[in-house]
Amino acid sequence: MLALRLIRVAHPAVHLRRLLVATAAAGTGFLLLCALGYAMGHPETPTASVVRLAWCAVPLAATVQLALAVARTDPGTKPRPGLSALGLGPARLMAISVLTTALSCTLGSTVALLVFLHLRGDITGLPFDGAATESLAANTPLPVPAALTLLILTPATASLTVAGHLRPRDPRTHIRRSAGNRAAGAAAVPQKVDTSQGPGSANNPPAAANDTPDSPDVVPNPHAKPQRTPNPSATLPWGIAMIAAGLAVESYAERSATPSPTPGLPGEATGVLVGWLLTALGLILAAPGLTHLCGQLLQSAQPGALRLLAGRILMSEATRLGRPLGLLCAVASGAYAMIALYPLSHGDATSVGPLTALGALVVTGCAVATLLTTAVETRQSRAETVAALVRLGAPATMLRSAAALRAGALLALFTPLTLVIAELAALPLAH
Repeated sequence: MLALRLIRVAHPAVHLRRLLVATAAAGTGFLLLCALGYAMGHPETPTASVVRLAWCAVPLAATVQLALAVARTDPGTKPRPGLSALGLGPARLMAISVLTTALSCTLGSTVALLVFLHLRGDITGLPFDGAATESLAANTPLPVPAALTLLILTPATASLTVAGHLRPRDPRTHIRRSAGNRAAGAAAVPQKVDTSQGPGSANNPPAAANDTPDSPDVVPNPHAKPQRTPNPSATLPWGIAMIAAGLAVESYAERSATPSPTPGLPGEATGVLVGWLLTALGLILAAPGLTHLCGQLLQSAQPGALRLLAGRILMSEATRLGRPLGLLCAVASGAYAMIALYPLSHGDATSVGPLTALGALVVTGCAVATLLTTAVETRQSRAETVAALVRLGAPATMLRSAAALRAGALLALFTPLTLVIAELAALPLAH
């Protein structure tokens, strides 16, 4: 009930983001049901059915990423002072986020089921003169358990992902470690002890109970590891290696090409899928390091206040912004390669099937929406810093100029990178 109340009183922008999650879930659910319909209508080609189902993993992953980004920016589930006393601690707020994500994805899956049944003619007869009869197996009874399993896949995966990322961390280790560091620092400073007076005198009061060495709050844990700030550049070499591996897999798939098991896809569909997934994973791993490097370059060569501010923000938000940027670059490179390859293999770019276009639209829309949502999250996390700068007299034009400078630097870095990777991915498949 509380989750429904938070949904009802939320800001219109929050409703819009949740509607985007429901729309993406509807598109993914419809693609999964179409893969089921193709398998029902073509039982003699199980390989083609498996390939179609495997391609649905791409929009599913994009939808889950969007759902996670929307859950992280939901202001109704942010920890606030006083909520724990009302029973709304971090665990309860995390449960509300999971429930809200599940409701949005379930709404989208329900819409996908209704559209699928309508196109099959199970509700009001066959629409469009039965044009979708062969693709959706309209003449075959729909297996309800299989359809429900595919429809539950998106809400379950999104909910589990949100629960795993937003689970409350145990703060006791950090508290004990900080207390232990303070005790160790105090013990390292030599102090003069006046032995002329007893421990109960005014100059030498008795030690408090919390300051005794036996107190568990101040004893340092010798086995505890100090907390380290994650280095965005640590995954850059792994990302470059994954990109090279993905391009190599696509090149090998072109050499060992076989006849296409699915209409509208290249003959090396499985190899292209594996290679593109490796390339996308490499871009996601390398993008935080590249964003951090971009921030360092902005601060080089005697920077002024504007470049220093823009570069520092990029370096601090490299991990948060880099992953959605890498995903968007992977989607853009795949779309560019597809546009370049379809006229070569089919003679006409308009021969892209409706399901292929729907899948590309879902993945592209989720990638763009995830990046914009992450930008909103970044802006929310910097609200206090921006307010402090305004109180110190920083002009609003400088803050807007810093944001424009960051956007221009990222475009200047990632646009050529996307074009180069797209050309390298399409080069072996074009011959």
